[in-house]
Parts: sequence; structure tokens; C-alpha cells
Amino acid sequence: MDDTRAKDILLSRRAELAGHLTEVEQQLDATPPKDWEDFSSERQGDEVLEALGQAELNELRRIDAALARVASGSYGVCLTCGEDISEARLAVLPDTPLCKTCAATSA
Repeated sequence: MDDTRAKDILLSRRAELAGHLTEVEQQLDATPPKDWEDFSSERQGDEVLEALGQAELNELRRIDAALARVASGSYGVCLTCGEDISEARLAVLPDTPLCKTCAATSA
């Protein structure tokens, strides 16, 4: 995958995540209901939103790191072994810093 295409894909996903994180933040900041049962149900939903938000923040960090690799010219090169990351892997995981082999051994 060439750097321009990778950058476009990463920036698009980053914008999508940033927008969704704003929505999650607004939902979490909403005034809780006064009814105890409604409050309990909403709190469970808030816990799910918090977990989702944390996962999205983690993905945002990986995207920012990938964008830094694009800017430095090292995108698509495994950070562990220095070999090229396959096009197929980058197509599925455009923010991945590791080749398939190194990812399997680090898991």
C-alpha cells in the first residue's frame, strides 16, 4: 500500500473515531435520570460506552503512531524485525506496526 493511500485511510478512520468519541463523551456527560431503575440501567450503558470509548482511544493512538510512520517514511516496515509488512495485512490492519510473524510471537 503506498503512503498516500495509507494516509488517506488512516485519516478517514481517525476522523470517524474522533466524531464517535465526541458523541460518547456527550452521552456520558448527560444528566442522569432521577428514577432509580432508569439510573441503574443508564449506568450499565455508561459502563459499556466507557469501555468502547477506551478501545477507540487506543485505536486512535495506534492510528497516530501509524501516521507518524507514514510521515517518517517507515510505514509498512515491521518495528520488530524490519521486514516489510504484507499488503494483505496492511489492508486489514492499516495501523499495525508488526508483520504477521512478529505479531504472532508477541501475542
